[in-house]
Amino acid sequence: MAATPFDIRRSLAIDPLDPGFGVYIHWPFCAAKCPYCDFNSHVRHQPVDQPRFIEAFLREMAVARRLSGPRTVTSVFMGGGTPSLMAPETVGAVLDGISRHWHVPDGIEITMEANPSSVEAERFRGYRAAGVNRVSLGVQALNDTDLKFLGRLHDVEDALKAIRLAREIFPRMSFDLIYARPNQTVEAWDRELTEAISYAVDHLSLYQLTLEEGTPFYGLHKAGKLVLPDGDQSALLYEATQAITEREGMPAYEVSNHARPGAESRHNLTYWRYGDYAGIGPGAHGRLTIPGGKIATATERNPEGWLHLVETAGHGMIEQERLQPEEQADELLLMGLRLKEGVDLARWQMLSGRDPDPERERFLIEHGFIERLGNARLRCTPAGMLILDAVVADLAC
Repeated sequence: MAATPFDIRRSLAIDPLDPGFGVYIHWPFCAAKCPYCDFNSHVRHQPVDQPRFIEAFLREMAVARRLSGPRTVTSVFMGGGTPSLMAPETVGAVLDGISRHWHVPDGIEITMEANPSSVEAERFRGYRAAGVNRVSLGVQALNDTDLKFLGRLHDVEDALKAIRLAREIFPRMSFDLIYARPNQTVEAWDRELTEAISYAVDHLSLYQLTLEEGTPFYGLHKAGKLVLPDGDQSALLYEATQAITEREGMPAYEVSNHARPGAESRHNLTYWRYGDYAGIGPGAHGRLTIPGGKIATATERNPEGWLHLVETAGHGMIEQERLQPEEQADELLLMGLRLKEGVDLARWQMLSGRDPDPERERFLIEHGFIERLGNARLRCTPAGMLILDAVVADLAC
């Protein structure tokens, strides 16, 4: 029988708007590099020395703990790269290390990203035994033609087997899909997304295909060999996404994320609510409140370079930047307006030292891009979500 989704907020009896404190672990290795991906992921043709990386993760955690002070962890997220290339023993050692450095209550959300290949799916029971209680599968498409186009190593049969297995093993499960693919119609996306929702249990992350500089897809597009849907078609696909997920009981709670009520990603909500999080591993970013303010941290991106830094200096951090209140206010706005719940105005006013510009706010409200929720919160409307970057830029001025 499939595991039953649970309401993480009710199970922990926490304030649903509390940003929380997360720990992010970055595993930077992939079996292959997807042509659209600009994440910090690397292909290695020799086995990775996982015990050596475990020790490095633990050493960097110790430094992050000294910066953060004693905190109660509300979520852990293992991202990448492809964390499901880790052995279950590696995952267990990392989670044990987090518990040694911070207070980790029973039952918090512990997510691991995974690819739905048959080899990785065979490790699912080991990950569950190690403490993972939520898996996020990189499915990306539910037809083999588009999976091949996207450079994925699995086919639809692999994906469906992994989804079924994840439903049996993990209390919570999400998967990713990419849309606005070449020649994709609203009708075809409706069928595919409706099928996906019938499998997804509680959460879906739905991303429009974008062209990131430095990726193979970007080069193909510049050469005229790859054509994506134009702006109007992309907007239609986005609007269809909102309507379909609403119809099927999985409305958007963030611009690209959809969940059944209570099944929202606790960890990602920490980002979007501008909470603190420790970033551990090659290329990981963090936000930590220390005496005197908030700092942004970043680590060396190259895995071997990061490993060398940790082994010689105790950590791989190459940036610890103190954020001024105005910078924090901008980041709060940038992250919070992605959410359906919007931004806490009092918090933004406290950081920025001002009220929103009345003329800019009035213009955006009159044109239907933002709205006030009483005097407490400000959020984007569905129309505003289509031009989110422009709305944020206008309000931050």
